[in-house]
Amino acid sequence: MIRFNRLVLSNGLRVLVHEDASTPMAVVNVLYDVGARDENPGKTGFAHLFEHLMFGGSVNIPDYDEPLQRAGGENNAYTTNDLTNYYLQLPAENLETAFWLESDRMLSLAFSPDSLEVQRKVVSEEFKEHYLNKPYGDAWMKLREMSYKVHPYRWMTIGKELSHIENATLQDVRGFFFEHYLPVNAVLVVAGNVTTAEVQRLGEKWFGPIASGKPYVRDIPQEPLQTSARRSSVTAAVPLDAFYKTWHMSGRSSSRYHAMDLLTEVLGGGASSRLYQALVKEKKLFSNIECYHFGTIDPGLVTIEGKVVKGVSLEAAEAAVEEVLSSVRGSLVEGRELEKVKHKTESMIAFEDMSITNRAASLAFYELLGDASLMNQELDKYRKVPAGALLEEARAVFTPENSNTLYYHAQ
Repeated sequence: MIRFNRLVLSNGLRVLVHEDASTPMAVVNVLYDVGARDENPGKTGFAHLFEHLMFGGSVNIPDYDEPLQRAGGENNAYTTNDLTNYYLQLPAENLETAFWLESDRMLSLAFSPDSLEVQRKVVSEEFKEHYLNKPYGDAWMKLREMSYKVHPYRWMTIGKELSHIENATLQDVRGFFFEHYLPVNAVLVVAGNVTTAEVQRLGEKWFGPIASGKPYVRDIPQEPLQTSARRSSVTAAVPLDAFYKTWHMSGRSSSRYHAMDLLTEVLGGGASSRLYQALVKEKKLFSNIECYHFGTIDPGLVTIEGKVVKGVSLEAAEAAVEEVLSSVRGSLVEGRELEKVKHKTESMIAFEDMSITNRAASLAFYELLGDASLMNQELDKYRKVPAGALLEEARAVFTPENSNTLYYHAQ
């Protein structure tokens, strides 16, 4: 049970406090309810660009890192299709430094042409290194475009095209910031050796004066039901043929989510999973294979991907994958196998909760979903998933008409 207190400042900023006196440290986590799904289709990659720009100087603080390091702190951030999350850890006695830093960049970034140019180059190089020049780097760009036709999940967080970042103007950047980086669109979580009274005082002092802003109204086109299989192939200078296949699944808040999460563990969660045992160890068709999903807020994708052993055709590899899928569509996953994946999931959650940084991020995420207390219900939801729910998911999701297949051929 992760205990916390919840406050809401007059400007709409939600503040969660998780007190833990067992550590001398404090974590300050600021989650903004904006991700790649909120971008203009003609100007993608902005949420990720802001992850970089937010460290490039704010209206009153030209260098974010230097004062944080002097206070004994460290920081990081990440962007997904659904959200942008910034977090830092520092000695609890220096907590006010964190409030000063985070409130100033929520108030306004510096928005200098030099900062934009520096970060534009950083993101452009990242785009080239990881998605254009890296073997298989463009696979997920192709998979997303094939799997989604209208929903903005059809592009990566890095952006749909390199030109969108290369052509971003200072006006574009300012507009995106003042639409999304607002108290009313954020969740502040403070965890560690702190008190709720102290956090409330500091929150009102540093964040309270910031104007709440206009609430962002999300109007995302929902992906229509896929009714026919989609297939594509590509040939590139890669070492091995690779197989990718996606199917549409329910979103993070769906009652069906936990069953599919467990089913991905049954199929591809490590060396004891069905896909690995059958296709890597026994038949030796794949050098590696996995099944996973992204846990997206809107309906997302469950994926099977693997590198195929030289000499094995992608058609034979796909047929073997289908054989394994037919086993989960044909009979219940029960007994020891089901309990094993439930225990593994429980252990993963418990391990993650050991870190105050992870606890803070999880509280922010569940608050974004609607209620931070949902975090404390997760284990029970997994425990209560019946074998029949996995069978229903397998039969509903792993169908030909719901599938998207990419053959990635080596030259």
